[in-house]
Amino acid sequence: MDEQGPAGKPMAMAIKFSSCRGVAFEIKPSPASPFALDTVASPSDSPPTESGGGRWVWFPQPFNRNYSTTSFLTARSRASTHFCDLDDISDGDTDDESVATDEEIALTAADVSRVQSRRSNAPAKPVRAAAGHSRLSVILLDQGLFTVYKRLFMLCVALNAAGLAAAATGRFPYAKRHAAVFAIGNILALTLCRSEAVLRGVFWLTVALLGRPWVPVAVKTGVTAILQSLGGVHSGCGVSSLAWLVYALVQALELRGVTPPEIVGVASAILGLVALSCLAAFPLVRHLHHNVFERTHRFAGWSALALLWAFVMLTAGYNPGIRSYHRLTVASLAKRQELWLTAAITFFTFLPWLTVRRVPVTVTAPSTRASIITFQGGVKAGLLGRISRSPLSEWHAFGIISDDRDTHAMLAGAVGDFTRGLVSDPPSHLWVRTVHFAGLPYLISMYQRVTMVATGSGICVFLSFLMQPSRAEVSLVWVAKDIDANYGDGIRAMVTSNENLGGRVIVHDTMTMGRPDVSELAVGAARQWNAEAVVVTSNPEGSRDVVRRCKKAGIPAFGPIWDS
Repeated sequence: MDEQGPAGKPMAMAIKFSSCRGVAFEIKPSPASPFALDTVASPSDSPPTESGGGRWVWFPQPFNRNYSTTSFLTARSRASTHFCDLDDISDGDTDDESVATDEEIALTAADVSRVQSRRSNAPAKPVRAAAGHSRLSVILLDQGLFTVYKRLFMLCVALNAAGLAAAATGRFPYAKRHAAVFAIGNILALTLCRSEAVLRGVFWLTVALLGRPWVPVAVKTGVTAILQSLGGVHSGCGVSSLAWLVYALVQALELRGVTPPEIVGVASAILGLVALSCLAAFPLVRHLHHNVFERTHRFAGWSALALLWAFVMLTAGYNPGIRSYHRLTVASLAKRQELWLTAAITFFTFLPWLTVRRVPVTVTAPSTRASIITFQGGVKAGLLGRISRSPLSEWHAFGIISDDRDTHAMLAGAVGDFTRGLVSDPPSHLWVRTVHFAGLPYLISMYQRVTMVATGSGICVFLSFLMQPSRAEVSLVWVAKDIDANYGDGIRAMVTSNENLGGRVIVHDTMTMGRPDVSELAVGAARQWNAEAVVVTSNPEGSRDVVRRCKKAGIPAFGPIWDS
């Protein structure tokens, strides 16, 4: 519950705020300045006046030259979830009474009357889905048992299982003699699938090669589905490397008279660390205990990599013929396949850390519920970035909003310890990875015509495409609640009159128009503007419904997946 103003004195309007991957974007015109943030006065502040409610926090002007009639307004409410909700309310977290309370906090008497009048005239909301259809089930199951992600996972596991079976039965002698090579090769493959620098290059090359009118749409959508689901290759190779390590260790134990105990011990430790990483990455653990997953994955992986170097050196220096170690030479090491594979893993593992810098930032906290982090330098549309206070502990990914000129910004809702700390203790510097990574929105530029579908604060994902020219002809469907109050006239004007959209826009306010069938709107818009594909950012249920409905209508569609 937000603070109430002194008795009899109305407070400045406070707008609900929620997040999509910790990012939200709230805009409202200001009579004072196009780049000012109207922060809501606390009880200790003087009451707001007619000329300006609260104090003003300045936002760097170069960030948004094209939309000088807009400004950022404060927003405060409960924290939302990882995904963007249609009404900016977490499913199952609130009831009708609490929703009403949030909407009417800090409104003047006239505002309250207006909200209540509109609510009484608005169509009734449909009943929420049953509790059994939880977010977790939607994220892990309802998006499909045979998704591209799971197909890639099964393909990697099946290919490795076939090779492992052939090696165990003597039909693949090379694999039987070099089981460790196959284990390390799988580790290299999973490392490449998560290397942000490598994937940035792959995404750029994909757009450059396939972003041409003569390339069939079927090819583009197939590549998009694969690139979005490369996590399936990562996890499949992780499980496969575990299987090859077990096979190699069994072989070593069978030859324990020839294999020295230190090599067996190092191999066993590597196996244990890889198994720990796989368990920490199990979807249920990852979803419910993300920090545990992230730190276990990182430090167990680094420890396993250090032991892998020890394993390579021990096996390279050991001569099983004489059962003793011999002097290592550069020539003998250069012949070891394990050495080159391990060197490649090390390079791509630590490549992102070579781009880590501590940079000055400007953090403005328009309310206790949000912060805006401003950096120098423009960024292309579709890219995301990672920031941290403690780079060895945790990193946090946020969408980037930029006109690709002088500055870029990340908008963070105070939904966790890190993001709340940005409000209560704003830093002057943050650690960043200077190489930004590409996400699904980056592939919009590969198509000729794309319909973007956003619900609630999910609009923030597409704002860079509104602020800078795109190779694709984009259209937009935006469904949100009480747009004028929650987002202001500025963002409506930005969306509806933006020259990059050319009038190809549908804005649906659920407060006055009722809750729509978003999937039906998406299909209708895609057909109206002859879109080659639809990209949606919504909550798990919304994304699933839009993707399924579009595909049923023969329109390729893509939305966030649990491991995207």
